[in-house]
Amino acid sequence: MTDALAGRTIAILATDGVEEVELVEPRKAVEEAGATTKLVSLSSGQIQAMNGDVNAAGTYDVDVVVGDASIDDYDALLLPGGTTNPDHLRMDADAVAFVRDFVGTGKPVGVICHGPWTLVEADVVRGRTLTSYPSVRTDIRNAGGTVVDKEVVIDGSWVSSRNPDDLPAFCDAIVDVFTKAKSQV
Repeated sequence: MTDALAGRTIAILATDGVEEVELVEPRKAVEEAGATTKLVSLSSGQIQAMNGDVNAAGTYDVDVVVGDASIDDYDALLLPGGTTNPDHLRMDADAVAFVRDFVGTGKPVGVICHGPWTLVEADVVRGRTLTSYPSVRTDIRNAGGTVVDKEVVIDGSWVSSRNPDDLPAFCDAIVDVFTKAKSQV
């Protein structure tokens, strides 16, 4: 455990259907680096995580409802995948506005797998280079982003990865990029 992210608060925006390992592993990485995490979701209570999109996994307590969340309270944003998680998020006006406004601050964002769908819906990928799960790549290109097929892509303050196999590299990269970020709320 280090204190590289001590004093930083990371928002993890997720809802039912989140791929459990894409929620748990990045959360563990930033917390082990000293950050506090807050699970931000569409409603209060708990969210149901999944394994491989079809098998129910653990449930996780929601800390903040996205409609009540303030981007000023967070130093970085994590967007885990799973197919249905970002699909639900991109259909929620409050979640899309939160992502759009957060990206507008220039604070760092980590996104993996299907997570970029919410970025696409928020219309913030234009001119950005990122990677994702293969089925999301056309959406990113159609929204004006550039897609590369790499384990980890860092574009300024954004870190993206393709799938759970990339988690070790993704977790290292988000800790590094989040640590180097100037903002601290």
